[in-house]
Amino acid sequence: MQTSRSDREFHFTDSNFATIKALIYDRAGINLAETKKDMVYSRLSRRLRVNGLNSFQQYLDLLADPASDEQQEFVNSLTTNLASFFREAHHFDALKAYFSEHPDKKKFRIWCCAASTGEEPYSIAMAAIEYFGCYNPPVEILASDLDTKVLEKARQGVYAFERVESLSDQRLKAFFFRGKGNNSGLVKVKSELQDLVFFLNLNLLNNNWPFDDPFDIIFCRNVMIYFDKPTQYKVLKKFVPYLKEDGLLFAGHSESFPHASDLFRLRKHTVYVKATK
Repeated sequence: MQTSRSDREFHFTDSNFATIKALIYDRAGINLAETKKDMVYSRLSRRLRVNGLNSFQQYLDLLADPASDEQQEFVNSLTTNLASFFREAHHFDALKAYFSEHPDKKKFRIWCCAASTGEEPYSIAMAAIEYFGCYNPPVEILASDLDTKVLEKARQGVYAFERVESLSDQRLKAFFFRGKGNNSGLVKVKSELQDLVFFLNLNLLNNNWPFDDPFDIIFCRNVMIYFDKPTQYKVLKKFVPYLKEDGLLFAGHSESFPHASDLFRLRKHTVYVKATK
């Protein structure tokens, strides 16, 4: 039975929603619950208006066109980007402890695989600067995301002051410039911080990742909650060769992987090591 609310601007059926669920699962691994139907309608309605379309079926026809540029906009619209500086602060303590435990490493390679608007990779950079006591610590930080729009914001490194007001005055002074005049109410990360982070558009479901060398640390926090267990296992299995034998995988506070115990085992709260270690 095809149902569509009569009070909506655009005709949106259960069949439309089912097709969208299948598309976003195939392209991004995101497993949309039935309760997300209104959210999907709200977010994609904007794309219908931008493209001058009158129904969701017309939009799906547009997505079916391999020559359409709408594919990335579709994915951007349905990805959720929630970020804050030093979120789950114990991970940054664990990161500094890892630096301390490996004094002989000449360079630490760190991958933040859900960079969003940049708060997480910049927090990693700040933690490294604080630990090593200089603006050029021995770290390489790769920050990737599926969403091209949030990556551009991350590269710019400009935030409303409200996004950083929880940081200490010491960190604000060390890592940010305060905006003046037309930029009042904004802050911008200092270039020394930006220089430590390389941003890259990357889909975790892609068969080939553009890396030659493994990482010491992988931050994959609050990503797996959007995947079903088979997709989680697939991504975790792909992580294994890209994490050094003594490396760490950081997960989100609500994520656990008992179904992948052959790949990773818990070291401490949401910090994992390879199962073979």
